Amino acid sequence: MKIIAIGRNYAAHIAELNNERPSEPVIFLKPDTAILRNNDPFYYPEFSNNIHFEVELLLKISRNGKYIEKKFADKYFEEIGVGIDFTARDLQQRCKEKGLPWEIAKGFNGSAPISTTFKSKSEFTDLANINFSLNQNDALKQSGNTSLMLFDFGDIIEYVSKFFTLKKGDIIFTGTPAGVGPVAIGDKLTAYIEDEKMLEVEIK
Repeated sequence: MKIIAIGRNYAAHIAELNNERPSEPVIFLKPDTAILRNNDPFYYPEFSNNIHFEVELLLKISRNGKYIEKKFADKYFEEIGVGIDFTARDLQQRCKEKGLPWEIAKGFNGSAPISTTFKSKSEFTDLANINFSLNQNDALKQSGNTSLMLFDFGDIIEYVSKFFTLKKGDIIFTGTPAGVGPVAIGDKLTAYIEDEKMLEVEIK
């Protein structure tokens, strides 16, 4: 399985990092070794001193496909989860300044905690109106709604599948809202879909 992630998909997050608003989805990949399951702890790596949390909704791909038209995109996922895209912001900045790829800032070991369970999409009355959030030590830090996406689920699947064949079990991170920030050893991060706690990660 592979992890496909979408960057710069919420306008307020683009603004807080002073990034350029994209005309097409921004794609990057994480290896499967980035995944943290079962609420396992995240161990702060020695190569960075500025790891940020970014909460995101996840799509779990349910069938193989490529060159998928948007009108058929909903047939390619059945479940929605939540995850955290940990980002080594210092490494990312250094790579950007040199015009280099920044996978090392996004794809390092443990950089993709995902919820233990996923919710059936049938549980949602409107996929364009899903609330999700992240607390850091019980304080709300990020709050998003899918209505604020620049590129919705259908846009993402259509665009990504032009370049990568989607396979059953693949995970798509769909972008983070504003409010990203640094983590420290001893922090506890808790992610929610609507009011349901779906993921908890301790920083060690």
